[in-house]
Amino acid sequence: MIKTLFVTNDFPPRPGGIQAFVHALAVRRPPGSVVVYAPAWEGAARFDAAQPYPVIRHSSSLMVPVPSVRRRAAEIARAEGCDGVVFGAAAPLGLLAPSLPVSRRLGLTHGHEASWASLPLSRGLLRRIGDGVDVLTYLGEYTRARLARALSPRAAARLTRLAPGVDTGVFRPGCGGAEVRARLGLADRPVVVCVSRLVPRKGQDTLLRAWPRVLQAVPDAALLLVGGGPYRPSLERLASSLGVTASVRFTGPVPWEELPAHFDAGDVFAMPCRTRLGGIDVEGLGIVYLEASACGLPVVAGDSGGAPDAVIPGETGLVVEGASPPAVARALTGLLGDPGRARAMGARGRAWIEAEWDWDLVAARFAGLLTAHPTGDRPA
Repeated sequence: MIKTLFVTNDFPPRPGGIQAFVHALAVRRPPGSVVVYAPAWEGAARFDAAQPYPVIRHSSSLMVPVPSVRRRAAEIARAEGCDGVVFGAAAPLGLLAPSLPVSRRLGLTHGHEASWASLPLSRGLLRRIGDGVDVLTYLGEYTRARLARALSPRAAARLTRLAPGVDTGVFRPGCGGAEVRARLGLADRPVVVCVSRLVPRKGQDTLLRAWPRVLQAVPDAALLLVGGGPYRPSLERLASSLGVTASVRFTGPVPWEELPAHFDAGDVFAMPCRTRLGGIDVEGLGIVYLEASACGLPVVAGDSGGAPDAVIPGETGLVVEGASPPAVARALTGLLGDPGRARAMGARGRAWIEAEWDWDLVAARFAGLLTAHPTGDRPA
């Protein structure tokens, strides 16, 4: 049995999609086959005590590829008898790969590695990372194409798709949405839900700017914004200036175990993400679209980066220009105004998730990457 060291800045209890992805990969490995090296984070002791594998915390909330982190990772690998290492996010900690005493090295990539590929300095570092691991994974075709342009030909040839999965037993229709609706006073109102960090790229501001048009067509509609983040004060001011505060609910941060119920509280899921800063701030995939589909909701996705990979346009949802309030409003009013169409898209989405995105399938792909024979063309 191969034993794997996860070296990652992205790990619970810190919230986020990458954190959930890495944790889900680790927890599905056989007992005794995983050890995690991750930064300190508030609530870590309680979280770590509940895990079926050891979690060794760094002394601070961020790890960078400096000698002290390299030495500590190497010490853990030796002490635990690790055969392989997985970098939860290849950039930047994947720079440590060649110096670790293991025989198998994997780097997971996400949206920010695709952003690294577009800048001269970080592109060079990404090329070094690619040459130092046996495999780099990618989320979808958008991220694969951007990464391949930055990597050496040998590293580009080793790119392998590994996208997050969805726990279809947890994210499912009827998983608690009625209770959330009752608690928030939404009752039987048509609800558009967005579950995401409140940051500009995710497009909650576009949802708010679209909302007056939605209310013209569906006067009793409600917008449920789930999540916390630095953009909340600006969003609340925007809602007030648009005169839509009465129909918008901000939940703030929600514990992970309550997230499925908040998806289930919606009739339509929408996150009109957009690419910002000249392509540096881009959506890698958007696991929330897949979780919403698993809950039987039609989705409205922005056209940023790899987000369209999480939708079958016209079947499980719609892809729109994320920076266009009119386009978002048309998509939302079309779905809210045709519940039969919305339900059919949600049902198709659920079936797609079960067939293509279930965590058991992802875990099997990941196991294959860990046990594959090294290619032999990575520099020592």
